[in-house]
Amino acid sequence: MTPAGRVLRGSSMLVRAAAATDVGKVREHNEDSILAGTRVFAVADGMGGHAAGEVASKIVVEALTELEDHPPTRPEDVAEALREANRRILRAQAEHPELRGMGTTATGVTVVDTGGREHWVVFNVGDSRVYRVADHRMHQVTRDHSEVRELLDAGLLEPSEVAGHPLRNVITRSLGTDPGPEIDVWMLAPTPGERFVICSDGLSGELEDRDIMLLARQHADPQRAADELVAAAVRAGGRDNVSVVVVSVDAGAEDDDADTHPRSGLPRR
Repeated sequence: MTPAGRVLRGSSMLVRAAAATDVGKVREHNEDSILAGTRVFAVADGMGGHAAGEVASKIVVEALTELEDHPPTRPEDVAEALREANRRILRAQAEHPELRGMGTTATGVTVVDTGGREHWVVFNVGDSRVYRVADHRMHQVTRDHSEVRELLDAGLLEPSEVAGHPLRNVITRSLGTDPGPEIDVWMLAPTPGERFVICSDGLSGELEDRDIMLLARQHADPQRAADELVAAAVRAGGRDNVSVVVVSVDAGAEDDDADTHPRSGLPRR
């Protein structure tokens, strides 16, 4: 069910969100965890097998859910919630030897209140993704922390070679490591009519970005969009768990002072 939504402070824009997940056609367990709250929206893709990955991803979602009750005011507050999740995963590994080696990605968006106005903070660790759809265009806000991304950036791999590359599923950052990973954060001003697609690589690994954009824009209801995205990825192969959260910012009064500034660290003052 799609939540009724919330109005962003400092504007008349209404935010609605919905989520969908599927185990896919190959995996025995769904190790993804998803969060579609009122101000925090996230996907965590667990790793470790024997349900250990599911434990790690749930720990992340539990830590992020606490931001619902204690709203962040800075990107650093969001990063600290993820660092706390990392500490909890490490404690769980120490207390339960059967969970050793588990880990998880974590990506999503949350609302922060800065000076009486609310902005988005996008966060990411790993190769799950946040896409932003606006003005009939879509771009990937997050940057994959993966071996193939590093090879692409170094010019050692062509985009056409990614799908069949033996390192395509190897990530370079995850929660569940000591020392903990660096956490990427960006701050974005909300834009009327925009939509975020937050997903595990079970979606992005099966569908081209263009197909993701078309399905995300095709259905006004976020729940229908999330359901259709997951179903399309399963039809395309379903080789991994597929999880999607769709966040819709319904058109309203524009904020003339809004700007967008991706960054890592504290908000611009």
